[in-house]
Amino acid sequence: MAKIKIKISNLYKVFGDNPKAAMEHVRNGATKQSLLDDHRHVLGLRDINIDIPEKKIKVVMGLSGSGKSTLIRHINRLIEPTEGQVIVDGEDVLAMSQEELREFRRHKSSMVFQKFALLPHRTVAQNAAYGLTIQGIAEGEAAERAQRWIDRVGLGGFENHFPAQLSGGMQQRVGLARALATDAEILLMDEAFSALDPLIRTDMQDILLDLQEELHKTIVFITHDLDEALRIGDQIAILRDGESIQQGDPQDIILRPADDYISDFIKDINRGRVIEVRSVMAKAARASGPKLPMDTALEDALQTLASVGKDTGTVVDHDGKTIGKIDINAAITAMARPDRGTSQPRYK
Repeated sequence: MAKIKIKISNLYKVFGDNPKAAMEHVRNGATKQSLLDDHRHVLGLRDINIDIPEKKIKVVMGLSGSGKSTLIRHINRLIEPTEGQVIVDGEDVLAMSQEELREFRRHKSSMVFQKFALLPHRTVAQNAAYGLTIQGIAEGEAAERAQRWIDRVGLGGFENHFPAQLSGGMQQRVGLARALATDAEILLMDEAFSALDPLIRTDMQDILLDLQEELHKTIVFITHDLDEALRIGDQIAILRDGESIQQGDPQDIILRPADDYISDFIKDINRGRVIEVRSVMAKAARASGPKLPMDTALEDALQTLASVGKDTGTVVDHDGKTIGKIDINAAITAMARPDRGTSQPRYK
């Protein structure tokens, strides 16, 4: 079990002239719409409880207005809560003094924004080194460390260019290099790839996953795109109207949606490419047929079984140990889109 790096507890955010008074209506069951219509306040977040494990990618997703960007801005207190706690390594960020908060932002967390947030009058090298400069790192060391990350994100040779001379994807690489250069343990990414074209977006996802395999940061990633969430998230939390509707492993969310809202979200995904054999296998100490790594997609598993003329396969963990078996019928059933309002059962 991974250590919890960030613990968000009973978090509320109400926007308006008198949020404390509006909280009484929220506690009495006011909806987001009724709070706005009857009391002229906006409910941003309602009783959010989310644990974010250390060295994992936690994706928070939802449609526009669901509260996901409001939530991530509470972690580094760019937004002050109405009520609740944000605990990082046992310390309440919301109770920090201004000096403690500055140190937290400088050294423990970095943020990558949707609109890049680069300084237009500074070069790529100067933008990448900006966080180090704020930390008080000597100019020569800051430049050296920034250059290392510029090279890592594929921007070597563009050090002296200005943001306006770069494409959107290149600008976002600068933002990522700037965030990584500070060596912060926590990386906050607020729809960081949403403004990019699809192919560039996929490329940036690849870069992030490759870096994460090496660096093992604690990453909170905000997106409205389910395919992106499923591709990069170790865990996913789905918000609607400021409330957390479902949290869990991507496999559990696909196979066991909590309600019709989640079912609608996932109805058009390619289940054969997303669901893995570990999620629908039958547990078994011994099995026959070709060996299939536990994270093999069902579509690939079926192709493997068909190629050797077998109806069943052996599911193995990352050490090659047998942990279960998968048969064609279970795989095909799991790939079929369930009716709205129903969830796919987990196979035992």
